[in-house]
Amino acid sequence: MMASSRAWQEKRSQNPKVAGLVYIAAFAPDKGESVSSLIRDPPPGAPVPPILPPQEGFLFLDKAKFAASFAADVKADEAAFMADSQVPWGVQALSGTITEPAWKAKPSWYLVATDDRMIPPAAQRAMSTARWEAS
Repeated sequence: MMASSRAWQEKRSQNPKVAGLVYIAAFAPDKGESVSSLIRDPPPGAPVPPILPPQEGFLFLDKAKFAASFAADVKADEAAFMADSQVPWGVQALSGTITEPAWKAKPSWYLVATDDRMIPPAAQRAMSTARWEAS
């Protein structure tokens, strides 16, 4: 989910060994955008990532909503293990703004996952259409 962090984007856009990028149900922020800005105003009825308020500078997904939002196709015991063993991610992964989108510097493709519950398919389509028609 957080593969679109600023550092990830910038490293991939500058690395000569990276020939191209494939975004699969991923955030594809443009210059000046962040994951936070992309999820700020979801359409009515769209799923909202169950991100808990920051704890000591780190973020977690709500364990009670983890399976339905992030592991809906996983057995219940495996989803519970995944929820319990989450690795915290820094607030900056959510709020860091992109300075140079990797998708502008490298050949890129986007696959919309129609059953994704973290990034609504409509939001995926909006990002992929705006980004790839603009480049």
